[in-house]
Amino acid sequence: MKRSEEADTPVLITEAKPSYDEELAHRKRRYMLTMGLRFPCLILAALFYHTWWLAIGFVVLSVPLPWIAVLMANDRPPRKSEDVNRYSHEPGNRLEAAERQTIEGRQD
Repeated sequence: MKRSEEADTPVLITEAKPSYDEELAHRKRRYMLTMGLRFPCLILAALFYHTWWLAIGFVVLSVPLPWIAVLMANDRPPRKSEDVNRYSHEPGNRLEAAERQTIEGRQD
């Protein structure tokens, strides 16, 4: 599709990106869910303290969860690449090249 055809084509609402508030709410939910998984991991580690390898596994699993939660909460979708509108100098002066009509005034 050519650039001029893209400009004439209407944007479907299903292709619109979510608003900033919706995106922020989604990232907050992901953060809370990931941080919420840490507490059950620590509880399970305490419950399985007799099985030391399972308890250590739950503790090791719970250690990177805050870091992962912060990374996911701060992750935003990439910006669209936009074409940069650059000035292109064309040789010749367009004002001088254009034909102009002159209005003859009255001479008294």
